[in-house]
Amino acid sequence: MDDRRYEAVRSRDARFDGEFFFAVTTTGIYCRPSCPAVTPRQRNVRYFPTAAAAQGSGFRACRRCRPDAVPGSAAWNVRADVVGRAMRLIGDGIVDREGVAGLAARLGYSARQVQRQLNAEVGAGPIALARAQRAHTARILLQTTGMQAAGIAFAAGFASVRQFNDTIREIYGMTPTELRAARPRNGRSAAVATGGAEGATAAGVPLRLAYRGAYDTGQVFDHLERRALRGIEEVTGLPGGRTYRRTLRLPGGHAVAEVGESARSGSGWLECRLHLSELRDLTTATQRIRRLFDLDADPYAVAERLAAEPAMGALAARRPGMRAPGTADPHETAVRAVLGQQVTLAAGRHLGAALVAAYGTPLPAPSGGLTHLFPAADTLAGASLEELGMPGTRRDTLRGLAAALAGGTVALDPGADRDAAEKALLALRGIGPWTAGYLRMRALGDPDVLLEDDAGVRAGAALAGVPLEEAEAWRPWRSYAVHHLWNAAQTLSRGGPPDA
Repeated sequence: MDDRRYEAVRSRDARFDGEFFFAVTTTGIYCRPSCPAVTPRQRNVRYFPTAAAAQGSGFRACRRCRPDAVPGSAAWNVRADVVGRAMRLIGDGIVDREGVAGLAARLGYSARQVQRQLNAEVGAGPIALARAQRAHTARILLQTTGMQAAGIAFAAGFASVRQFNDTIREIYGMTPTELRAARPRNGRSAAVATGGAEGATAAGVPLRLAYRGAYDTGQVFDHLERRALRGIEEVTGLPGGRTYRRTLRLPGGHAVAEVGESARSGSGWLECRLHLSELRDLTTATQRIRRLFDLDADPYAVAERLAAEPAMGALAARRPGMRAPGTADPHETAVRAVLGQQVTLAAGRHLGAALVAAYGTPLPAPSGGLTHLFPAADTLAGASLEELGMPGTRRDTLRGLAAALAGGTVALDPGADRDAAEKALLALRGIGPWTAGYLRMRALGDPDVLLEDDAGVRAGAALAGVPLEEAEAWRPWRSYAVHHLWNAAQTLSRGGPPDA
């Protein structure tokens, strides 16, 4: 195993960025596998599954390759065990908001069990993992805003300025002032906001959201544009240079997110800007946009697995970098899935826009075409919904789902048990296997869902000659196969059936 990892380091293989980290004992520095620095001798190299594990062993982050900015490991989305669920929840900021006790309660384990399992699997406990994440957030704010250090410390989630200063020195080997002065000298630094926290909020926080391998931006932006819901989403510009904008309901407030469709082949990131009403939400907002755009996927592993069946392999080879878009708000996706049952995509969007206008939370001031936050589940649970003109049974289903989400009977947070969530969804009146499977794929980010009875999937399989009975060979990446088949249904016929 170490020989394989050293070969990845020696060849500067970016496929493994985020999958593991390596540290050099003679320099005290840890890096991503693709670091451009001189390759160290193998006997001086140590390997770690997470940046937090490397930091916990006393290594500092490399200033050249910035290992804290790599994509996340795709393994955490594949794994349905407690470690995978914990990693997704920590990424969403649960430890900062609710502590280790809150994390453990959501997982259904004791804090001691969670600590033990994370240490065994990823080399760091929940506090260390959250600390590494806070440090990364602080670096972003130091290098992209003009906020004072004290404001950044609390915005990043540190309990005190002293804790912030000590952590930055330990992880980056520099003071906060030195780290700010070392920001990259490129076009991105020109967007540094001034005027403290208010200035950063107004100008937005610019980010580069990293991904690995090929990324089919056209497919993802097409997918989002077809579903853009008036009031909370909009897509501006022409293909190749579009901007996707949406509102976000966050733990501390709200945000407007803007993500650009990269026209530069192989750039390795999407440009994003977050306008946050509360800067403490930066980590959570970033992770939710990453899930929406499926930025932690491993396209190499997906392509290799789908190639196990020749017809699907040929289909996948025609669209490298296909992603399975997730969600920025699982509750919103669940409600929209019910709105879209048994109607066309256009009709579902019309119902969604009417729902937003009637029950959404207005923004303090409109931002372009963005005017509202999506309605909260507890609001919809007690709403009449008569304005939508839907049959009474559909309104009952929608209210029942909203009540289950608000009351916790159905959990769709990043660390939810996927099997339990699907079972709870199916127990609700009016929700069948297709809706539950669709939500498992999109709201819960499960990469291994096959919507076998979906009309678009069957049409795509028929047109591309893909035998669905061979789908077991595509595990654990069947959600990506679904998107390839939806794409085939649209491109190999005259528009084909609309995808979900």
